[in-house]
Amino acid sequence: MVATTLAAALAQAVGVDFEIPDGGETIPLSGFAVVTGFFSVVGIVIAVALLRWSARPAARFGWAAVSLTAISLVPPLLSGANTATTAALLGLHLVPATVMIPTLARSLRTRTD
Repeated sequence: MVATTLAAALAQAVGVDFEIPDGGETIPLSGFAVVTGFFSVVGIVIAVALLRWSARPAARFGWAAVSLTAISLVPPLLSGANTATTAALLGLHLVPATVMIPTLARSLRTRTD
């Protein structure tokens, strides 16, 4: 959550407005923290479920997490936001994925070895 919020703050500092045309609202920094926290918890729940019910939890988690991350890249592309906002949102989807996926996958490998 911290890494994503800091990256969003940095993007704002260099001029990204995070304005979504449908309604003209701007995404607040706290919104990035809340959404990242929520979906991180979703990822943890998926990891715990796979640890409980899968013979290969780390591998299955990796495939699921990468697939869900790829799907998460679609909404920014469809948002109608300007190029800078769209690019920043795409990057901000990859920041928590870069942190959470390897951490949880490594944790699952450690617990099953």
